[in-house]
Amino acid sequence: MDHGIDGHTALVAASSSGLGKAAAKALASEGANVVINGRDEDRLEDAVEDVRDVADGEVVGVQADLTDPDDIERLVDRTVDTFGGLDHLVTNSGGPPSGPFLEMTDEDWYDAYDLLVMSVVRLVREAADHLREGNGGTIVTITSRSVKEAIGSLVLSNSVRMSVVGLEKTLSKELAPEVRANAVLPAPHETARQQELIEDAVERGEYDSYEEGLAAKGEGNPLGRIGDPMELGEVVAFLSSEQSSFVNGTAIPVDGGQGASNL
Repeated sequence: MDHGIDGHTALVAASSSGLGKAAAKALASEGANVVINGRDEDRLEDAVEDVRDVADGEVVGVQADLTDPDDIERLVDRTVDTFGGLDHLVTNSGGPPSGPFLEMTDEDWYDAYDLLVMSVVRLVREAADHLREGNGGTIVTITSRSVKEAIGSLVLSNSVRMSVVGLEKTLSKELAPEVRANAVLPAPHETARQQELIEDAVERGEYDSYEEGLAAKGEGNPLGRIGDPMELGEVVAFLSSEQSSFVNGTAIPVDGGQGASNL
């Protein structure tokens, strides 16, 4: 399917690995010029080459820390200076520490808010005017299924990520009709982080093999498995496309039906 974004420009935050990189690959394979981002320069360079392998457009890497306002301003400016504009913004970040409520300090809460919420606030603030001037501007926020259903030992994610969905819904009204805003809510996917967790569990003797650990991760999911990162990436590309032109202000679970919430 031609998504109609050939020649458009997309900025994908926190995209040197995991779901962010999958989103960048999906957009790049549709012909978009893509700016990817990460903090680690070596990992970012590797990711640029990985995305270029499937790209029909240009791919540029910009090192930036999403908790640093100056870095975010530079990231957006570099995107616009390189490609002459910005059409699609994908917000994303790493996750906050896990643990129960009583183990979280004030600093943990403020750090989680800065990482998960203020990174989106600052990215959208810097990008909004460019998106309004672009080719049917879109914002897609990669967050978590924890906004629908609280997950054990993830009190920071359960609590703070809900602010991101509230922001996304507000943006879908305030920036319309020039810009659409939507969110995706992934369950676990087979990212490098999930692979590392499974391999660590194998070393601890919890599983006999990686395959056994991977299968265990999918238990309880109606589809009997966890997701492939590109399955999430393709949803992001769809929400950035002409085919989704009447989809605005929604939060779409990409979880294989794992969630128990009716809505």
